[in-house]
Amino acid sequence: MHVDKGLSKHEEEVKKEATAIKKQFADRTLKLLTSGFGLVSALAWNELIKEIVSQYIKPFFGESSGIISLTIYAIFITALAVFVTYQLSKLVEKEAD
Repeated sequence: MHVDKGLSKHEEEVKKEATAIKKQFADRTLKLLTSGFGLVSALAWNELIKEIVSQYIKPFFGESSGIISLTIYAIFITALAVFVTYQLSKLVEKEAD
């Protein structure tokens, strides 16, 4: 009987470890998928903003206004990134409280 208790104790430890591995796998898979979708979303927004700059900003400043268009694009992307990051930080802080 002493051997059976040791075996079941060992089985219990293996089950706990297997459960921990499954949870870690699911967590990392979720993070990977979220990052992948975030990248695809960012690329889609990038294309949209580039198209807006191309159609509305370049004609306003002329076709030789590459630097001006790129500067406006960079400022817009930076402002958008700061705004989204700030809003998400506030959301995370609210959930932590």
